[in-house]
Amino acid sequence: MQATYAASVPAGDYADDELLAKALSAREPGAFEFLLDRYHGQLLRLARQYVPSDAVADEVVQETWLAVIQGVDRFEHRSSLKTWLFRILLNTARTHGVKEKRSTPVAMTVDDDEPAVEPSRFRRFSLRGRGQWKVPPQPWSDPEMSALAGETLATIDAAIAKLTPDQQRVITLRDVLGCSAAEVCDLLELSDSNQRVLLHRARSKVRAAVEQKYAEGVQ
Repeated sequence: MQATYAASVPAGDYADDELLAKALSAREPGAFEFLLDRYHGQLLRLARQYVPSDAVADEVVQETWLAVIQGVDRFEHRSSLKTWLFRILLNTARTHGVKEKRSTPVAMTVDDDEPAVEPSRFRRFSLRGRGQWKVPPQPWSDPEMSALAGETLATIDAAIAKLTPDQQRVITLRDVLGCSAAEVCDLLELSDSNQRVLLHRARSKVRAAVEQKYAEGVQ
């Protein structure tokens, strides 16, 4: 029955969550290859937010894949396959006991006193009132920016690495791995308001780092 069913799921349909899950349940090798190609790198990046080294992250991801193989029959489609996969990764990291340096409690909080943008970037007084930019943010679409694309990506990665752990995880899930706000709230057990504040602060810091790099590159 499984072999007959697997044959009825063309590889081109693996992009459909439901069909992919059924092909995985049927132990179709092509379905697992598709899943590995699409998500292995993303899982490694997410695992690295929780563990102190690449080696440990690789171990966590390997255990995640094993859990996926063993548990795919229990996937109930209550969330996307990607969210289910990321949740297994997060649970594996937590139960693996590897939260040493880069982890925070599951229920994260937001420091309301932390400014999203450095106050020194605003004027204290102006004809139009307080809070005007001294120097407004530079547009990211400037043609000059394309010449710095590789350096920009490296700058973004470095800026994310300097964020607080909770900000790192939110911006990684939202902007790097493409999760929705609802998925991030579910995965990290955050309220929607906390998720939005953490993401705003993370994006502001990353943007500031890119602006600084851009200014250095065009001088």
